[in-house]
Amino acid sequence: MIERQFVAQKIKEYQIQEYIRNTLKRVGHSHTKLQKTPLGEKIIIHALRPGLVVGKKGQNIKKLTNTLKRKFNLENPQIEIAEVEAPYHDAHIVSERIAESLEKFGSARFKGISHKAMEDTMKNGALGIEILISGKVPSARAKQWRFYTGYLKKSGDIAQIGVNKAYAEAQLKTGTIGIQVRIMPPDIELPDDIEVVEDATTEVHEISAQQNEASGEKIEADAEKSEEEPAEKTAKTRKKAPRKKKAAESGNESKDEAKDESTGSG
Repeated sequence: MIERQFVAQKIKEYQIQEYIRNTLKRVGHSHTKLQKTPLGEKIIIHALRPGLVVGKKGQNIKKLTNTLKRKFNLENPQIEIAEVEAPYHDAHIVSERIAESLEKFGSARFKGISHKAMEDTMKNGALGIEILISGKVPSARAKQWRFYTGYLKKSGDIAQIGVNKAYAEAQLKTGTIGIQVRIMPPDIELPDDIEVVEDATTEVHEISAQQNEASGEKIEADAEKSEEEPAEKTAKTRKKAPRKKKAAESGNESKDEAKDESTGSG
């Protein structure tokens, strides 16, 4: 019984999301989140143009709230509108823009529309994008055209969770054209991204080695300085020795003169 309740709840959430997506076409609707609160169900609608979702004086929100109450038996649905921060990384918005352009300019310009969407997405930092257009473009026979650029994961866990995928439809005179968009956002963490981090112990060893080298150089400089100082002192003493000799000779001469004078006077 518990499993059936969970499955029924998930089916109900999916039906609400699909109804909101079909109701809010061509207003930049991205995705819808449902949360359980003590006051009732909280529905958060992420859209590129919140003003168009709210409507004049909140008429669209009131109408949507009454419809959800009646159609899905919700007691007290509380709808909040959140603006999409990175519209060029959102596959739902990009696919909706391509569908609008195809309905406006026709299927003859599908190549230019697709290349313009890829260029805008890559300029805003996306890692890669792929666009698949299926239908009668531009001939009478149905074909599938593929446009891609950048780096895009096609298999593995990253392709299932990290890559943004969306589907849109364009109604033309020749028939329905399907648009499938896949975008790899720039903030995704890939498992093959390896970052080399240096060990702290090696840095400590390098610092101690540098300190030892500096201390060794300082010891050698002090030794050379100590060797140079005695040589300079001996050179100075050699230069000062003749001066002492001259001073001694002049002292002897003065003593002799004093002796002669004393003898003469006697």
